[in-house]
Amino acid sequence: MDKHLLVGIDIGGTTVKIGFISENGKIVHKWEVSTNLADGGRHIVPEIWSSIESKMEHLSYSLSSIIGLGVGAPGFIDAEKGYVHEAVNIGWKNVALAEAFQQYAKVPVYVENDANIAVLGENWVGAGNQADNLIAITLGTGVGGGIIANGRILNGANGMAGELGHMIVEENGAPCNCGNHGCLETITSATGIVRQALEKIIEIPHSKLAEAYNKNREITSKEIFELASEGDIAAKSIVDHTADVLGKVLANMGVIINPSKVLIGGGVSKAGDQLIDAIQQAFEKHALPRVSEACSIKTAQLGNDAGIIGAAYLAYSSKNSTFFT
Repeated sequence: MDKHLLVGIDIGGTTVKIGFISENGKIVHKWEVSTNLADGGRHIVPEIWSSIESKMEHLSYSLSSIIGLGVGAPGFIDAEKGYVHEAVNIGWKNVALAEAFQQYAKVPVYVENDANIAVLGENWVGAGNQADNLIAITLGTGVGGGIIANGRILNGANGMAGELGHMIVEENGAPCNCGNHGCLETITSATGIVRQALEKIIEIPHSKLAEAYNKNREITSKEIFELASEGDIAAKSIVDHTADVLGKVLANMGVIINPSKVLIGGGVSKAGDQLIDAIQQAFEKHALPRVSEACSIKTAQLGNDAGIIGAAYLAYSSKNSTFFT
């Protein structure tokens, strides 16, 4: 069975997600393999390709049907050269990733930061609806994101554009893993929300939040949002503060990027309208009216599929010189 296929690959520290994607962004087939971290990660590329070959044989696809391959990888990436300077969590340093895949694939290979490919995927067939100017924020254990400006991913001078979690939003704030203090990540990530809760429990010891924590000696961001929706003052103050900080950040970015869409993804975004509505209100409160009236804030739609779809789009758009503009 022959068809034109894009291959999207999303390399993570635990698993590699792989997908055969059509030229209109539909997933034809997807699967995962474990990330082999042995020997400094040198087996990762050959094992991915071996898996692709096996899957194509099983599905009766021809290797000649592959028209492009896109790869998302963690770490510091030179997208133009397809080069990974360093990806600590998979042991890579100075890896010519596009070249490594091209030895097997014999088709054009394109490489981008893993956060950026997720943004591309969401904007291609997800909640972005192919916006020319878009900001995406992922609220998980940490805070990541990406920016599309005039139809293209914004990489910056050396690939660091879009590291939104490390915008400093609180003077003398909590320490961040990056070595700074008061980064956005320390407040709006799942761990940052829990950190706020532990402080709030001391401040308001007779709240439902404190009761929930004292019962199991732990609390999750999901539980905090649930308690806030039930009217607990302590939990609601955390949600309000989190949304207000995000609203201010987006208002500040709004006068630089002037986006038509902001997408919120990651585990924290599962709070749904409770979070999105609060961020929208804070954004409208702090932003210039002309900025806020042009922009809508939405929950990302594609979940774990965003990476493979975005990686495929990377190959598709580069091959066809077609971007969101």
